[in-house]
Amino acid sequence: MRVILLGPPGAGKGTQARMLSDLAGVPQVASGDLLRAAVQKKTPLGREVADILARGDLVGDETVVKLIEDRLDGPDAARGFILDGFPRSVPQAELLDGMLTRRGIRIDRALAVMVPDGEIVKRISGRRTCRNCQTMYNVALEPPRQPGVCEKCGGELYQREDDSEQTVQHRLDVYNASTKPLLEYYSRAGILSRIDGMGTPTDVEKRMVGALDGLVPKERGGSAR
Repeated sequence: MRVILLGPPGAGKGTQARMLSDLAGVPQVASGDLLRAAVQKKTPLGREVADILARGDLVGDETVVKLIEDRLDGPDAARGFILDGFPRSVPQAELLDGMLTRRGIRIDRALAVMVPDGEIVKRISGRRTCRNCQTMYNVALEPPRQPGVCEKCGGELYQREDDSEQTVQHRLDVYNASTKPLLEYYSRAGILSRIDGMGTPTDVEKRMVGALDGLVPKERGGSAR
């Protein structure tokens, strides 16, 4: 199963990718996680993209595609993968198609999680992350029992620079300009399914599994239908 998850930042793609990964037994490949890990480790790539990520802009196509290609070389991706947050533009999608074609494989389905912009701003600007264990909370939707303190480890909660309301709005502007055209790209390819992203994670998961039309093995995904 080779699936792409599309949608604006804060649409819940990461949560749904993890659920689908567990159901299908294939890895979640999140471009954002790969880039942030590079920044945290202060690799040459991490130093190159740190300021770009902080502004909410897109990292260069060739850089991200190489990062994804290296990850897909992992043995756990041999049976399939779920791309979370990539591609983010039509040029990236074209580079991805070329890379997969060279490997003799193709994308089975592109799932677009649809969430209104106002809801996105509320979800992301309310995020708070633990400095120690990286557990995430939301002051509006899922607040910690003690403000500013992680319930798991007692660490300090902070707002990531790229989660500020101003940056979130900029990220949505970037998404609308660069990523929304992907919906038409994958629609023309005949593999796009639009998924209502409102409701509980379980509600959204059921919609996604239904849209995959049997790609999730019954012994893994049958309970989610």
